[in-house]
Amino acid sequence: MVINRVGGPEVFEMMDIDFPELKPGYVLVKVVASSLNPLETKIRSGLTPAIIPPFPAVLNADFSGSVMRVSEGVEKVKIGDEVYGFVGGVKNEWGALAEYILVDEDLLCIKPSNLDFYEAAMFPLVGITAWRAIIENSDIKTNDKVLIHGAAGGVGHIAVQLAKLLNAKVYATVSGEEKGEIAKSFGADYIINYKTEDVEQYVNKYTGGSGFDVVFDTIGGNNLLNSFNAVKIGGLVLTTNTRVTLDLSLMHSKSIALKAIFMVLPVITNANRYEIGNILYEMKNLIEAGNLRILKDKKEFKFSQIAKAHEYYESGQATGKILLINDLQ
Repeated sequence: MVINRVGGPEVFEMMDIDFPELKPGYVLVKVVASSLNPLETKIRSGLTPAIIPPFPAVLNADFSGSVMRVSEGVEKVKIGDEVYGFVGGVKNEWGALAEYILVDEDLLCIKPSNLDFYEAAMFPLVGITAWRAIIENSDIKTNDKVLIHGAAGGVGHIAVQLAKLLNAKVYATVSGEEKGEIAKSFGADYIINYKTEDVEQYVNKYTGGSGFDVVFDTIGGNNLLNSFNAVKIGGLVLTTNTRVTLDLSLMHSKSIALKAIFMVLPVITNANRYEIGNILYEMKNLIEAGNLRILKDKKEFKFSQIAKAHEYYESGQATGKILLINDLQ
């Protein structure tokens, strides 16, 4: 499934393309499944022109499947291994919506033994993003008060689990009762409905007005101002979305540290790609130990239905990761 131009979901089409040629450091994977991320809708619509693969572009970052061939020098996997990972679907790395994909060995890992291909394919992008924020960049300590915006979302519900593993007190903002129950089921200690409680109210209620130690904003954009208002003086705000023009006076007056999380950077820059594989390995250990779970949406789609999957996601009806099953063979 490819796109030959940017636009709405209707730009997807089925096309035969050349079989990928093996190159040093890469493996050939027969794809079983993928999953949908907001990143793919942004690429398809033209919001991120700098990272779109050349046309005809094969999108989708997440994948699971079996290794069919390996090039010389590949050490992490062998033919027949069941793997999961982050193939890219950006710049010069074609994505997972195909029968076979060529994957840099630094971007994959043996899939968790207690997951099937379908569940494994939903973890990589959201898991790596949450890991980058919570484990690598937050310096969360025991009993720190951590506010997570969008805690029932793809990245958010993984972040809740990781913050709890660090023994934080987790405060989850959600849009309603159903999503509050989801956030709670993944470990959130306190649920905040942002539609009925404003920032000042919940900062006073839960921190006595002093603010949260760390805020992870998976919404970003204009919501960053809410994060600046919610964090303590000298606190840390992490975000997955800084595509916005804002007055940063509040950030200055509170001496706030702001960290943007853009997990596809190693793929785009070809720098430190091994870090992605390392995180996948750490996640595998947590998953196998029963310490990391994924929320699956009630709907799933076939690769040939990718346009419908994008329409469904953009309708706002999705709750959890949307599974995509390969039907192109």
